[in-house]
Amino acid sequence: MSTWKRPFYRTSVFLTNGLLTVLKLPRPLLFTGPGSSQQLCRTIAEMGTRRLLVVTDAVLMKLGLVEPMLAALKDAGVDCSVYDGVEPNPSYAQVEAGLALFDETRSEAVLSVGGGSPIDAAKVIVARASTRKPIEKLIGNFKIRGALLPHFAVPTTAGTGSEVTVAAIVTDTQARRKWAVADPKLVPQMAALDPDLMLGLPPAITAATGIDALTHAVEAYVSTIANAETDGFARAAVRLIFRHLRRAYDDGSDREARQGMALASTYAGLAFTRALVGYVHAIAHNFGGMYHTPHGLANAIILPHVLDYSAPAAASRLAELAAVAELGTKGEGDRELAGRFIAEIRELNRHMQIPEGLDALRAPDIPTIAERALAEAHGTYAVPRYMDQEQCETLVRGMLT
Repeated sequence: MSTWKRPFYRTSVFLTNGLLTVLKLPRPLLFTGPGSSQQLCRTIAEMGTRRLLVVTDAVLMKLGLVEPMLAALKDAGVDCSVYDGVEPNPSYAQVEAGLALFDETRSEAVLSVGGGSPIDAAKVIVARASTRKPIEKLIGNFKIRGALLPHFAVPTTAGTGSEVTVAAIVTDTQARRKWAVADPKLVPQMAALDPDLMLGLPPAITAATGIDALTHAVEAYVSTIANAETDGFARAAVRLIFRHLRRAYDDGSDREARQGMALASTYAGLAFTRALVGYVHAIAHNFGGMYHTPHGLANAIILPHVLDYSAPAAASRLAELAAVAELGTKGEGDRELAGRFIAEIRELNRHMQIPEGLDALRAPDIPTIAERALAEAHGTYAVPRYMDQEQCETLVRGMLT
């Protein structure tokens, strides 16, 4: 990277940090614990909602996870319509289909049930329904004018933290690119962290979403604009993930582990909403846009590679996380602890059968992936160590299988 560019990127990040410091980022009212999704449904009815669009995916509908909530809402006098067409990496077309049903049913609010994809899709549906702006006019930061219609969220995976974040990611399938819509108004009004909805989660999804949450916490912690509040959330998330993720993977019926991971995901979401993410996400967004790779899996594959690169500049911070994860004590030396932390992430990935590379990755695509990833990260994310086009290409090439 040309050395003259780095001060420009740092200045841009400094201005972003100043804006985030001034802004009061909203947080949803959280219902937690077994049965909390039912409590949220009762509250939605008590607020006077009579026509509700439920945004979810076909798999959750087939598994019957949404039905108890629909029944509770119906019993409380709420007329529900269901849009279950959301798929991983939700597209413009899926958002528009959800909006069409929202309009057709004259819905007053949205309840999203699922992983990050349904929650992100619901955020953009609400933004479209409230502003009537096309998606292209919403992409970017602070493009939403006026108040949004109510949005309530029930995450069924412990990974994205989308129930507390200010952003939603949508995919332009024609351009094979992902774009972010970011605004504090996108944070749902209320959310329920119900471990009972996660008890039947397949091991592969538990693994990928769990490392997704870890990625959020780690990238927020090594961010150069991290502060005492984000550090507290990130440490709490890392501590819970190292205590509970392996348990949740090995025994999906472990309710305590599921609750611990649900909280970890939310804490990590609160951390990165303020401290932002980094190169892992910048590259993962391109894996998703180009190959339709699920976001959690992409992050899980990429995380150790980026940490290897970042470690020389972030050794002390990674060492602190190693101590939080009970992998050693601070007196053992930053480099050793940082290396141990990265090695433990690799071991956890191996235990959960997360691959070291991406089968879909094609060598001719690597220059484009690197170029787009750097364009997303530079001047936006407060990364601890910058990389240039050649370094990014080398890093991504290390994930060829």
